[in-house]
Amino acid sequence: MVYDWLRPGTPYGFTYPPFAGLVMLPMAFLPFGAVVVLAVVGTVLTTALLTWWFVAPLIRRKGWTVWFAYALAVCLAIAFEPVRETITFGQVNTLLLTLVAGDLLLGLSRGRKWAGVGIGLATAIKLTPGIFIVYLLVTRRWRAAATASGTAAAATLVGAAIFPDESREFWTSALWDTNRVGVLSFLSNQSERGFLARLPIPQVEAKVWLVCVLVTLAFWAWRVAKARDDIMGGLALTGVVGCLISPVTWIHHCVWLLPAIVVCVSSVQKGPRYLGIAAYLVMTSRLTWLWEKRPRPPLELIGGNLYVWFSLALLIWTPVLMASPRSAGAVSFEVNELSPVFRRRTPRDMGKPGSTH
Repeated sequence: MVYDWLRPGTPYGFTYPPFAGLVMLPMAFLPFGAVVVLAVVGTVLTTALLTWWFVAPLIRRKGWTVWFAYALAVCLAIAFEPVRETITFGQVNTLLLTLVAGDLLLGLSRGRKWAGVGIGLATAIKLTPGIFIVYLLVTRRWRAAATASGTAAAATLVGAAIFPDESREFWTSALWDTNRVGVLSFLSNQSERGFLARLPIPQVEAKVWLVCVLVTLAFWAWRVAKARDDIMGGLALTGVVGCLISPVTWIHHCVWLLPAIVVCVSSVQKGPRYLGIAAYLVMTSRLTWLWEKRPRPPLELIGGNLYVWFSLALLIWTPVLMASPRSAGAVSFEVNELSPVFRRRTPRDMGKPGSTH
């Protein structure tokens, strides 16, 4: 059984749902070198695709030479430490982000009937993208939420039908065994739980974490609900909140911060733009690791949690399009130069030059 295997000398084992094992099963029949090559190529290609989705509106708006600006953006994206770490550890982070981003930007924003499928599949592979189902519920996308939930359930049932023993082990035991994931206080855990685990408050840590999660979720829900039809903004904020509230957010999981960083850097406002640039530079510098083996209180409180602090800043200050109350019959928006391609078409858009019916 896959959940019986542990990395030699550690308590770490396979932590994904059985459906993920089914998706990865073909790798078991390939030479290890081929698996490594496929993983690296897959991460690079998905990063390149994500980069195009995220920065194409900015490139067009600025009138830059497309091939040069895009190539530079891809290089910057691959240099981003979470992406580098994804390559190093052979993780599926950019694949999951591609499934979710494609679902939102190409499906939901265009009113496709299949919107939600990508989120459902990502959730069945790894549970944390399930926060995007909550996003669909908060923004009252009932059909997409039902599609995502149904897809996740169907994929999970397929995994259970093929691997019944593994499914029973995962849902009753492996999922709840935090030792399989790693030590919560390890510096690479840049979630709110990791931050609290590094503080000398073991007696109340779990309770404080629960309060932090509830407050963070409430603030996030308020922001995305007010900016309901800013799909790119919703992707950005939800990616950030997922990293913050997860019990374990290793640095390589922080690829979910990329949409928020791009939104900030692309902003016409100086504050968010500087925040995005600073977040990218710090999260590419490996500065946080200076505090891994050489704690220097009280600077450790800041330096050892840089991803957490920037995630909170991105959650608060990432600019989003706010719904305008001027029209009761249709949702309208203030003009925003960031990514008009990725907002939902409304009746006010229909009939405009270049609009899609």
